[in-house]
Amino acid sequence: MRKAVVFDIGRVLFHWQLGALFEKLIDHPEELDWFLANVVTEEWHFEHDAGRPLAEMVPERIALYPQYEAQIRAYATRFNETVPGPVEGSHELVARLAAAGVPLYCLTNFGDEFWQMFRPTQPVFDHFADIIVSGVEKVAKPDARIYEIMEARSGRTGAALFFTDDNPANVAAARARGWDAHIFTDAASLEAQLVAAGLL
Repeated sequence: MRKAVVFDIGRVLFHWQLGALFEKLIDHPEELDWFLANVVTEEWHFEHDAGRPLAEMVPERIALYPQYEAQIRAYATRFNETVPGPVEGSHELVARLAAAGVPLYCLTNFGDEFWQMFRPTQPVFDHFADIIVSGVEKVAKPDARIYEIMEARSGRTGAALFFTDDNPANVAAARARGWDAHIFTDAASLEAQLVAAGLL
């Protein structure tokens, strides 16, 4: 069976930065820093990645920080603005792998509702045989169960899966299952890893 390549999405295929949205809504840099450290944080956002619905999260957060109601509501409705654009060079690698007939998958920590907003805007995902989304499965990396889901859906295990992710904990969890897993730093390094694995 042909080895498959499994991509993370955030900070591998697409830049992701909560501040890209909120710098449009909060003028003062110090206040913006405080807001991102305390109100709409990456840690809080991760609850949606893990399957918690926005209908629970948003009212709860507004109750804690009522002065930021408008900004918290914007988080729920304007998520796509937290994605400034593709990571340089990554989409070209996807296209080359697809052209070479390499099976492609994504394994991403991404909220279900945000995924439904984002997926239709990005044709690059048409190259992928399947996309495992944490918010849909209600389990997030680095929990072993989401890696099991990828193995079941791809029909592959261990070294038959080449995986790239920017988070060391997620890579370590994949390596623990025998995957050929690599930390993503930039497209040039990934290209070299893919060449070394005989995939490009």
